[in-house]
Amino acid sequence: MAELFPGFEARHVTGDGAEIFCRIKGNGPPLLLLHGYPQTHAMWHPVADALAGDFTVVVADLRGYGASDAPEGDPAHERYSKRAMARDMVAVMAVLGHERFAVAGHDRGGRVAYRMALDHPDQLTALAVLDILPTYEYWKAMDWRYAMAIYHWLFLAQPHPLPERLIAGDPGFYLDYTLASWTATKDLSAFDARALAAYRASFSQAARQHAACEDYRAGATIDMDHDSADRAAGRRISVPTLVLYGTAGIAGKASTPLDTWNTWADDLAGEGIDGGHFVVEENPQATLAALTRFLKARAGGAA
Repeated sequence: MAELFPGFEARHVTGDGAEIFCRIKGNGPPLLLLHGYPQTHAMWHPVADALAGDFTVVVADLRGYGASDAPEGDPAHERYSKRAMARDMVAVMAVLGHERFAVAGHDRGGRVAYRMALDHPDQLTALAVLDILPTYEYWKAMDWRYAMAIYHWLFLAQPHPLPERLIAGDPGFYLDYTLASWTATKDLSAFDARALAAYRASFSQAARQHAACEDYRAGATIDMDHDSADRAAGRRISVPTLVLYGTAGIAGKASTPLDTWNTWADDLAGEGIDGGHFVVEENPQATLAALTRFLKARAGGAA
């Protein structure tokens, strides 16, 4: 996979309870890039090198995914809470010498990123979330329409070992079907063959199938508790925030994704990107342009 990230240094860095794999390149203000389900850091390859021209880019695998540690789940699902994953990334960036940094997260990585903004606002210069709404909003709005669109939230959150056993029966089919079904074209044409091979290799491992299920079990329990507590306390995201969403993506199924995020964030910008859920790979040019404009203005990128 190194050829997808030319000139990037590969490192394993100690997080907060897990060893995190990352790739690093650049000399500008620090920028952390986080992937989502069911992918790895490889999803950022279409834009990472260009971003490294303006930023010190750190592209990381979340715990449980890719080449990062995949600890066994716990009864409360705390090990895969977005709070725990956020602590991982704050620790990683500190080890790399970055006490303050910008973060952009897609899908599950976006949930880690906005939890980081709520729990560690002093560490962030800017936040970008790609094709998500807050966890709280999806569960509160869950009806038959949303359940059909994001059925995997309910399936993967079922108790161990049900989803793990079912996925293990044909993980390649499940991965490819999931990826294709969330694109605008409903096929795999947006994905580089090398990145797709990386996703398949990671998802074929039993420990990472379990970790992904634990990620979603946390989403249905402890993550929802954390979001609900923030809402009850009136806590908001103070970090400058960019919301990007695919016009044919998952977040775009909400009639007004920016209006939804406006109830969470004090300083908000955003736009739709022509594509499905995987905007970085489906429309890298538009995604890169939107990220670069925002981050240069808010995170101090090179002119």
